Amino acid sequence: MTEELIPLNLLIGDRTYRVRVQPKDEEVVRKTVKTINDKMLEFKTHFAGKDMQDYIAMVLVWFATEQNASISNVVNMDNVSSRLQTLEKMIDGVIDPSVK
Repeated sequence: MTEELIPLNLLIGDRTYRVRVQPKDEEVVRKTVKTINDKMLEFKTHFAGKDMQDYIAMVLVWFATEQNASISNVVNMDNVSSRLQTLEKMIDGVIDPSVK
């Protein structure tokens, strides 16, 4: 059974957007919008921009960069995990030659 979507009014920058989300996603969506607005305010205080569109673009670049960094960290952790498993097998082989 699918959940009913609930309507949310989200203020991003100087515009209000009406969206419908699943109730379980409401908190995440609201926190994301808060992060966006906080970053926009941060960029407005540190950088010159002509209008709100400039700050939205800056936040979009920041957010995409954060996402790519997270993905890169996951890939690096997978690589580290694989290397550690290989080292563990080598050590086990030295400690107990019957293990391969």
